[in-house]
Amino acid sequence: MANIKAIATLFFTLTIFSYLSPKASSLTPEQEKQTLLQLKNFWRNPTSLQSWKDNKKSSTTAHCNWFGITCSSDGFITNISLPNQNIYGPIPDSLCNLTNLTHINLYNNSISGQFPKSLYNCSNLEYLNLGQNYLVGTIPSDINRISSSLVYLSLEANNFSGDIPPGIGQLPNIQSLILNNNLFNGSFPAELGQLSSLQTLWLAYNPFTPATIPQEFGKLKNLRFLWMTKANLVGNIPDSFSKLSALQHLDLSINNLTGVLPSEFGKHSKLWEFDVSNNRISGELPAGLCAGGTLTSVVAFNNNLTGRLPDSLNHCVTLDNIQVYNNKLTGDVPSRMWSAMNLTTVMMHDNQLSGTLPEKLPWNISRLQIANNRFSGKIPSTAGNLQVFEAANNQFSGEIPGNLSSFSRLQTLSLRGNQISGGIPGSISALRFVNILDLSDNHLSGEIPAGIGSLPSLTKLDLSGNELTGEIPQKMSELKLTFLNLSSNQLSGEVPAGLRSGAYDESFLANPGLCSPSTVLNLRACGGQSAGKNHTSVALILSFVFGGLALLGTALFAIRVIRDYKRRIDRIDLGPWKLTSFHSLDFTEERILKGLTEENLIGSGGGGQVYKIVLRAGEIVAVKKIRNSKKLDSRRENEFQAKVQILGTIRQANIVKLIACISNGVSKLLVYEYMHNKSLDRWLHAKHRSESRENVKLDWPTRLSIAIGAAKGLCYMHNDCNPAVVHSDVKSSNILLDDEFGAKIADFGLARMLVNANEPESVSIVAGSIGYMAPECGYTRKVNEKVDVYGFGVVLLELTTGREARDGGDEGSLADWAWQHFQDSNQLIDGIIDDEIKNPAYVHEIETVFKLGILCTGKTPSMRPTMKQVLQVLEMARFRSITRIGPDRDFLLYSRT
Repeated sequence: MANIKAIATLFFTLTIFSYLSPKASSLTPEQEKQTLLQLKNFWRNPTSLQSWKDNKKSSTTAHCNWFGITCSSDGFITNISLPNQNIYGPIPDSLCNLTNLTHINLYNNSISGQFPKSLYNCSNLEYLNLGQNYLVGTIPSDINRISSSLVYLSLEANNFSGDIPPGIGQLPNIQSLILNNNLFNGSFPAELGQLSSLQTLWLAYNPFTPATIPQEFGKLKNLRFLWMTKANLVGNIPDSFSKLSALQHLDLSINNLTGVLPSEFGKHSKLWEFDVSNNRISGELPAGLCAGGTLTSVVAFNNNLTGRLPDSLNHCVTLDNIQVYNNKLTGDVPSRMWSAMNLTTVMMHDNQLSGTLPEKLPWNISRLQIANNRFSGKIPSTAGNLQVFEAANNQFSGEIPGNLSSFSRLQTLSLRGNQISGGIPGSISALRFVNILDLSDNHLSGEIPAGIGSLPSLTKLDLSGNELTGEIPQKMSELKLTFLNLSSNQLSGEVPAGLRSGAYDESFLANPGLCSPSTVLNLRACGGQSAGKNHTSVALILSFVFGGLALLGTALFAIRVIRDYKRRIDRIDLGPWKLTSFHSLDFTEERILKGLTEENLIGSGGGGQVYKIVLRAGEIVAVKKIRNSKKLDSRRENEFQAKVQILGTIRQANIVKLIACISNGVSKLLVYEYMHNKSLDRWLHAKHRSESRENVKLDWPTRLSIAIGAAKGLCYMHNDCNPAVVHSDVKSSNILLDDEFGAKIADFGLARMLVNANEPESVSIVAGSIGYMAPECGYTRKVNEKVDVYGFGVVLLELTTGREARDGGDEGSLADWAWQHFQDSNQLIDGIIDDEIKNPAYVHEIETVFKLGILCTGKTPSMRPTMKQVLQVLEMARFRSITRIGPDRDFLLYSRT
């Protein structure tokens, strides 16, 4: 019996081996189909390959129509493309039995094991992408045995270590070599310079042993894109780089490069992106950077650069992005640089630069940071798309522009430490999106305009060190500020009741005329001379009272008339309403329209108004009304409708259900399921708790459960929707909670799409909110799902620290604060974790989620995990399958920068 079992086992093993081993002869189309079925079984039948079924009645080439498969005209498989399909396990030897195979793409799966040498048998292979997997070990020294036809090889984002072998320099036709984001801790060979056809070389984010860039790289005449960020480079950039005549994109950032930049750089190629930031480079920027007439981006911050900005920038009409802050640059900024119509980002702060700004900034510019320089002249009068304007500690003079409506998109305005005079214009109320307003240490005079109190997004206000007079406007009590400083002015009168808080006890110093009946402020008590001024005759008081009542009655009547008129206008809008439903409905559009009253308004913001409407059957819905000033063009309308159709068909527990869309000429009503516990930020942050049903604090198990639920929703959108949906505005206020505190993702950019409908594409495509916005949103228009990972990482930091996204103190954002604190802290919990959840039973879980938040907020998108990986870590944390999980400290320190 034992012998029979042994023979049976041997027979079974040989049978399996015959399936998975390469065969010397080519296969028929029918045999190739069977090979695919064996491949499916080998990979444990992933759901994405369910269409791979053997139908005996189908033709012998039916497999050519299977998902991810492409065949030649005679029915032989040439292409297997299965990226992002949750495939687990190694690559079987049988894959290269498909002898006509030219294209293999298994990007972003869970492929494991070492580099499969069996791929050497794919003799016709031209394209191989095994990036974003779990491959380990070294690249074989005989890698040159792979197909000589290979033009594309990607092994990025795996766990390869050791050296990059010299043999890789013997791939005669390779055009793209993608090896970034691995664990190579040895060397990279000078033999790479032999790859005469090479166009793309990515070696970034590898902990190589310190090395200089080989002179031989200057022989790469066809090289267009060289990326060696965080590759432990030292020494000089070789002079031979000036000879790279095809070079378009150079990124050598975050290294230890020293000496000066090659003087001929940019003169002999059509250079369009240049990044040498975070090095120790000295000397001047090359004079001919823009000589090719194609330069879009100059990034050289955090170096020791001296001298002037090159005069060639005067003629660089293609310039989009210039970041040269934290250097020692001097002289006037080339004046005609400001005429570059594509200019969106200028970051020159912390230098010794001088010059003036044009009266009208480029229409496209969104970020202008020039603090701590020597700029002078007047503040520009027009900047239609500017979002960040930081010009502190310069020599600007004159007055603040009187018409600030042209700055209506500003989120940060800092003019601290200049010589600006005059008053604060009443048009300051036009800055509806401003979060930070700092006009301190200037020569401003006059009264504080009441319009400041109507800025809905303002969280930080600093008007200290000026010559402001008069009383503090009562309307400022309505602001929800995290920081206020009105000290060192000439303000008088009583501090408004809403500002008499211990949080502002240092906010009013050095204003001798100010007083407060509250003892929490460091001010004199109101009374005496100021009180005597209020003693008026009874008759005069009565006359004011009766006169006021008469005026109030008239005003209320007028308000009612105006309100009724406005309701009729809102009801009519520009045409008939059209209802598109995604679920069975027991209401009509008329029922929804009647519910759009002030009594039902529960929220308002830049994206529109939100109403809570109770239907006849007792069901409650949330209705978001978005009104645009103009009718959408056909392309925008089609984009909006396409996204609504996708979201309307989703049936996933962690995504807020879109029930219907009601629209007419310029308005959209999005009807959602109502979430009784509203948004996460209302429960998480103390200043919002008074708006919640109870002053309830979320314990750690609840917070972790919320994180897991939200991650599931984002995973679904990224991986299970076709096409995939990028949220683009992940934040705690867009994570809603049901009765059981189950998390659901809401507001997938629909409001943003409509509000920005009539703006240029380059503006409207910028995604995210301050504090949650990924860094790449500030310098590129090409973003992907990693912007959602960044926003979700900030939410994880909120859940673990209790801080808000913009609550980073001197570091600015929470993400930067957490990173800095983590760098400096020996014991992680101290000073970081929210006191409300400190519990020895959950220490390891909280640390893991905090570190995961740091990893998710990495500066570079490729260093962030996918939402699928984030969810896996969170679920392991909940079930505590291992004692400590998540990235180790060294990896986080490495990846976050």
